Amino acid sequence: MPDIEVIAPNLKHSLSGVTTTVIRLLPIQKKMIGIVATGPGLPDDLPHIRLIKVPFLPNRTPKVWHARRNTEMLMGLFLRTVLRRNLKLLFTSAAQRNHSGFTKWLISKMDALIATTPQAASFLDHPSTVIMHGVNTKLFHPAKDKQALRQRLGLPGGTLIGCFGRIRPQKGVDLLVDAAIDVLPSHPDVSIVFTGRATKEFEGFQQEQEQKLRAAGLADRVQFLGERPWEEIVETYRSLDLFVAPARHEGFGLTPLEAMASSVPAIACHGVGAFSAQIKDGVTGRLVEKDDPVALAAAMKQMLADPAELAAEGHAARAHVEQNFRIEGEAEAIVRVYRSLLSQH
Repeated sequence: MPDIEVIAPNLKHSLSGVTTTVIRLLPIQKKMIGIVATGPGLPDDLPHIRLIKVPFLPNRTPKVWHARRNTEMLMGLFLRTVLRRNLKLLFTSAAQRNHSGFTKWLISKMDALIATTPQAASFLDHPSTVIMHGVNTKLFHPAKDKQALRQRLGLPGGTLIGCFGRIRPQKGVDLLVDAAIDVLPSHPDVSIVFTGRATKEFEGFQQEQEQKLRAAGLADRVQFLGERPWEEIVETYRSLDLFVAPARHEGFGLTPLEAMASSVPAIACHGVGAFSAQIKDGVTGRLVEKDDPVALAAAMKQMLADPAELAAEGHAARAHVEQNFRIEGEAEAIVRVYRSLLSQH
C-alpha cells in the first residue's frame, strides 16, 4: 500500500448513496493519490485500513479525512482534537435543505467543503467547491444480450422498468406504484422492479404499496426485490428498458445517471437533486413535476408508446453521460481539493 494521504471513512453498515460514492471513486482515485477507505460495508478489493488502526498512522505529515456524513465529521474532529491526529478535515454535502444547528457546527470545523450541486452549496454558510457526481462508464454500460441477462437474474421479459433505492416515501415509491396502477393495464407486456430495503420504520409503507398492487391485480407485474448485492444492481440496470426516479427529495440522485450510462432512458422530477441537470427532457428521458403521479403516468405512457424511440433515447442517454458525466472528471476535481489541503501548512 502506498503512503496514505487521504482517508475516506464509511461509518455505516448498510448500502447507501454515500457508500456507493466511496465504492465508485476510490478505484479511480487510488491511481492519483494515496487513498484508503475505512469502516464497514465496503468491498474487499477497495484499498482499506481498519478504523482501529487510524489513530496509529504516522503523524508527521497531514492526511485528509474526507467525511460525507455527520458521524464521519464528528469522528474526524475526535481524531484531530482529542487524539491529536494530523488531519485536514473535508466534508462533502449533498443536502438541499437547511442544516441542523449541530450539523452547522460540525461544518464550521471543517477545513474545506465540497457541494455536489449549486443548490447544496447555497445551504452552506461557508465557501465550497461544487463538484457534481459522475459515472463509471466502464462499469455501467449497455448489455450485449438483455434477454439472456434477465433470464440469468430471474427478471421478467417484455418491457422492464426499474426503480432503485430505499423503499420509503422520500423516494416516491408510492408515486410510481400509483402511476403503475394507471399505466400497466393498457401495457400488458410491461413489468416494474423495485430494488432496495425498507427499514423497520417503513415496512408498513411497503406493505401498503403491495396491498394497492394486489387490489389492482398487478402484484405479479410489480416486484419488490429487496436489497441486492452491488454487482447485481449494476447488472440489473443493464436489463432495463426504462428507469424511473420519482423521489420527492434527493441530495444529488445518482441513479438516473447510472441507468443512462447503461443505455436506459430515465424519468425523474424537476427541482429534485440534480435531476434537471442530468436529464435532457425529450432526448434522454423525461422530467416531470414532483409529487404528481398523474404527470408521471403520462410520461411513462408517452415513452412506452414507441419502443424504437425508447431505445433511441437510451442510446442518446449513454452518449450524454459519456460526454458530460464521466466519473474521471469528478475524481480528478476531488483530488485537486485533496492536494490543495495537503499543501497547506
